[in-house]
Amino acid sequence: MIITQQINGNKLFWINKRIFDVFICISLLPLLFIITIILWPIYNSFYSGGLFYIQDRMGKNCKIFRAIKFRTMVPIKEITRKYDEPIETNRIIPLGKVLRKSRIDELPQILNVLKGEMSLIGPRPDYYIHACEYMKNVQGYRERHVIRPGITGLSQTRLGYAEGLEATEKKVSIDNYYIQNVSYIIEIKIIVYTLITIIRGMGK
Repeated sequence: MIITQQINGNKLFWINKRIFDVFICISLLPLLFIITIILWPIYNSFYSGGLFYIQDRMGKNCKIFRAIKFRTMVPIKEITRKYDEPIETNRIIPLGKVLRKSRIDELPQILNVLKGEMSLIGPRPDYYIHACEYMKNVQGYRERHVIRPGITGLSQTRLGYAEGLEATEKKVSIDNYYIQNVSYIIEIKIIVYTLITIIRGMGK
């Protein structure tokens, strides 16, 4: 599915963005390996469901891809939460709260970036089934998928975790603003805000 929307930045900008993504993610691979080695025995001893959590997300051109994270919630057979309902905080495990606040749970997604499914910076990808509902109910939602989704992004740094239709509408507005105005300056600002979030443990 090809989506038509004005995208800011020339060809060189997007080439440089991809080079930066690959360079940073390769640099982070040793950190991912070390954290995996530390967490693996803890999860095997105290938590069920395994260390990694893989979920279908909506990516560029609304195509489905499988995003990988460190597991932070008690596993269930099937996701029953509706697209307009809040996250099930009661399912978050104690260690998961730490991983979410520090954003360490997102680290395995550097593998998605290296595969070309994601970027370090871009619109945050939603659970695929929920994303299909958002496309029906939120104006401009489809258009936010004209570029690769990101591990972090402008809407995340401004709004945090978006829950429900109203918050998703605000998120979409910011995401589409980013797409239409993206620049090196905006990228740097997002990186700085994300680092502040990590340092302060403000993730969710």
